[in-house]
Amino acid sequence: MAFASVSREPAVRKNPFENGVPGWVPLLLGFLTAVGPISTDIYLPAFPAMEQTFQTDAGNVQMTLSIWFVGLALGQLSVGPLSDRFGRRGPMLVGNFIYAIASAVCAFAPDIVTFSIARFVASVGASASLVVPTACVRDLVPDRNAGAKMLSRLVMVMGVVPILAPMLGGLVVAMTSWRVIFWASAAYGAICVLLVLWLLPETLPFEKRVALSPMTLVTRYLTLLSDRGFSSHALVTGFSTFMQFSYLTAASFVFIKMFGFSPLHFSMLFGVFSVFMIGASQVNGLLVGRIDSSKLLQSAVCVSVLGGAVLLALVVWGQWYAGPTWQRYQVWFIIAAMLLALAPTGIIFPNAMMGALADHPSLAGAAAALAGTMQYVLGALAGVALGQFSTTSALPMAACMFFGTLMMLLMCAFRPKTSSAHPTV
Repeated sequence: MAFASVSREPAVRKNPFENGVPGWVPLLLGFLTAVGPISTDIYLPAFPAMEQTFQTDAGNVQMTLSIWFVGLALGQLSVGPLSDRFGRRGPMLVGNFIYAIASAVCAFAPDIVTFSIARFVASVGASASLVVPTACVRDLVPDRNAGAKMLSRLVMVMGVVPILAPMLGGLVVAMTSWRVIFWASAAYGAICVLLVLWLLPETLPFEKRVALSPMTLVTRYLTLLSDRGFSSHALVTGFSTFMQFSYLTAASFVFIKMFGFSPLHFSMLFGVFSVFMIGASQVNGLLVGRIDSSKLLQSAVCVSVLGGAVLLALVVWGQWYAGPTWQRYQVWFIIAAMLLALAPTGIIFPNAMMGALADHPSLAGAAAALAGTMQYVLGALAGVALGQFSTTSALPMAACMFFGTLMMLLMCAFRPKTSSAHPTV
C-alpha cells in the first residue's frame, strides 16, 4: 500500500492530550477497530445463503473467511511500518477508503471468485483499522497497566458493534438478500473515513517517526521476532485468534445445519458469546492495577484451556458414546463449554497485546502490525484446516479450539519472567 499523498510535515509536535486522554478517544478507536470484527461477523449467518447463490460448496464459502484473514495479515505488515513513518491518520484514511470501495464490489459480485478477490482487497484496506488504533494507544499511554486498561475499554466498544452485526446479518438474510450486508459494510467504511478526518488527531509526533526502507523494515521485524517478550505475547494473541476463528469459521454450519438454529437465532447466540467476551474485558479493566496484568493473562488462559477441554470431551462423548436422550440436550452443554473457552479472550487480548508492545515504544506500529499479522495468519490456518472437513460434525471445530487454547498455555509458559529492564527504543 502506498501513501504518497501523505505529507511528511508534522501534523503535531507534541502529545495532543497533555491534560489526559479524553473519554471519547477509546470510543472512537474502538469504533474504528470494529471494522475488522464487524466485517468478519456480519456475514457469518449468510454462509448457507451464499452457498446457494454462488452454487458452490460450503468449503468454498468458508474459504472466503480465510482469504479475509490472509489479506488482514499481509496488509498489517505494510501499514504498521508506514504508520511509524508517516503518522497514524494517513494510513487510516486510505485504508478505510479502500475497504469501503471493495465492500461495494462484494455486494454485486456475480460469482465466488469475484467475491473472493474483492474480499481480499477489502481486508488489505481494513488492516489499517486493526493496527493503527492499537499503536495510538501505545502513543498516548506508555504505561503497560494503563495501556491494558485503555485497551479493555476499546475492546468493549469494539465488541458492541459485532454483537449487533450478526443479528443484523441474520435479519438481512431472513428478509432480503445477503448482498445488503456488504452495502452496509461499504457505508461503515465511509463513516470511518469521515470520523478520522473530523475527530482523530495525529498521535505520533514528527520527531518520533522512524525511517522506512526495505532493509530497515526487515531488520525491524527480525528485532521484534528475536525478542522473547514480544514473540511469546504476540503468539498468545495469535493462538487466541486461532481458537476464536475456529469457532467463527464453523459455528454457523454447526448450529444452523446440525442443531437446526435459524440464521436469526444463531445471530442471537453469537451475540451472547460477544456479551460474555466484552464483560470479561470490563472485568479486566477493573482488575488491572490491582492485580498484575501478567497474572491476569495466565489465569484467563487457564480458564480458556479448561473450556476447550470440556468442549472437546462433550463433542466426542456425544458423537460416539451418548444415547438419544443426551443428543437432545447436548447443544446447551456445548454452548456452556464454548462460553468458558471464549469469554476469557476479553482478558487475554489486552494484556497479551500490551505485553507485546511494552518494550518497543518507538516501533509501536510495526510491533502491532507484526502481532496482528501473526493473529490473522493463524486465523487463516484455522479456516483452511476446518475447510478440509465436512460440516456434519462439531468435532473439527472443538478440536481446533482446544488446540488453540493449549498453544496459548504453552506460549504463556515461554514468556520471560520480567519485562526488559532496558526497553528497545
